[in-house]
Amino acid sequence: MRETKAGFLGKYPWLVTGFFFFMWYFLNVIFNILNKKIYNYFPYPYFVSAVHLFVGVVYCLLSWSVGLPKRAPIDSNLLKVLIPVAVCHAIGHITSNVSFAAVAVSFTHTIKALEPFFNASASQFLLGQSIPITLWLSLAPVVLGVAMASLTELSFNWLGFISAMISNISFTYRSIFSKKAMTDMDSTNVYAYISIIALIVCIPPAIIVEGPQLLKHGFSDAIAKVGMTKFISDLFWVGMFYHLYNQLATNTLERVAPLTHAVGNVLKRVFVIGFSIVIFGNKISTQTGIGTGIAIAGVALYSIIKAKIEEDKKKGKTA
Repeated sequence: MRETKAGFLGKYPWLVTGFFFFMWYFLNVIFNILNKKIYNYFPYPYFVSAVHLFVGVVYCLLSWSVGLPKRAPIDSNLLKVLIPVAVCHAIGHITSNVSFAAVAVSFTHTIKALEPFFNASASQFLLGQSIPITLWLSLAPVVLGVAMASLTELSFNWLGFISAMISNISFTYRSIFSKKAMTDMDSTNVYAYISIIALIVCIPPAIIVEGPQLLKHGFSDAIAKVGMTKFISDLFWVGMFYHLYNQLATNTLERVAPLTHAVGNVLKRVFVIGFSIVIFGNKISTQTGIGTGIAIAGVALYSIIKAKIEEDKKKGKTA
């Protein structure tokens, strides 16, 4: 029976890849919706960010305890290169959540569409890598679209906007440090270690920034609104969805070409923006809608051009 199943999946690998994409999108959409619903009655993004990571870390520790996957040993040298990645991951995660709590989910994701612009700028000016003019031109509609959407966004406030921009910068630096931290360790173990370090980074600001408010009335207000059971289950499930969608995104990247993953990532953002508008009934102006569309189209163009450049480089090396 197992051989038949393995043979079937081996014969139709696109079914497995399609399942990975579907689950990645599904978990991401559910995470974003549940996350925003929590912020509507419990507006404490520093604490919730730490909970996301805490649930993921517990999941990783339980997985290691049963050998799925087997825990890869870590030494001081690997720890040194993973710490900067994890710190940037933590800062980016916290600031993303501050933005999610402050403005509409769709608007945060529109601002986060600027991430490729920050990546290109860092590659050109920090790493000294030459960025082709075609890539820079493809980023013009992204910047224009985000600017258009921001000017008429009904939920706009500076906290949400600046937090999302800081998250873009943090994730850009995470990308830079990740390239320096390339290791033979499998992605599941690497992400587990990054989650553990990031959780340690997230706990102090959560205690300092929100601790007094949480003890005074934060927890009691949330429990009074939705009840203890729903409050705890919401925090548990949002943490699980956060960890699993990130893990699936990594696993999907291992299965497909960079171009396919890049386009998939753009479509994921479209799904999240679309579903969040429908679920929360967010009213958006015509200009915001057009600006978001232009930004997403620009990201798609940038992703396609960048992935093709990377594939051509690989072909050049193997030729």
